Amino acid sequence: MGVSGSGKTLIGKMLSEELTTPFYDADDFHTKESKAKMSSGIPLNDEDRHPWLEKINGEAKKHTFKGCVIACSALKAKYRRLLNKGIESNVQWVYLQGDYETIYSRMNARSGHYMHAEMLQSQFDDLEEPENAFNINVALAPEQIINDIKQRLK
Repeated sequence: MGVSGSGKTLIGKMLSEELTTPFYDADDFHTKESKAKMSSGIPLNDEDRHPWLEKINGEAKKHTFKGCVIACSALKAKYRRLLNKGIESNVQWVYLQGDYETIYSRMNARSGHYMHAEMLQSQFDDLEEPENAFNINVALAPEQIINDIKQRLK
């Protein structure tokens, strides 16, 4: 979990390969309307996010026993509660934590993503840092992040 541009997709894919478990990017669960809204520079609100979070929770429930890796912003505690619903004891949160300037520069360097760097502040405004998560500094090399996560999962 983390704000847009924190590396959730890259780290999630790498981790799923290391763990030989399926990977899901929460961005793929957004409706066309939500993607269009974000592409227009309009942040999603709680009403927009609710059905999206329910879909992701449904997918996670399918993998309760085998496991999976899901990259999702999960910015607010209530979002994480909804994502955890019915599978609380099977979820481990990893928070990719970074400062605004680092992540903003990453977002400016990427192309083809509907989430524009100008919307990053809205993500930081909504962010409620998790209490029960592995906090990982996004300034570390991806390989170090993966090693860190794997060590903590043991």
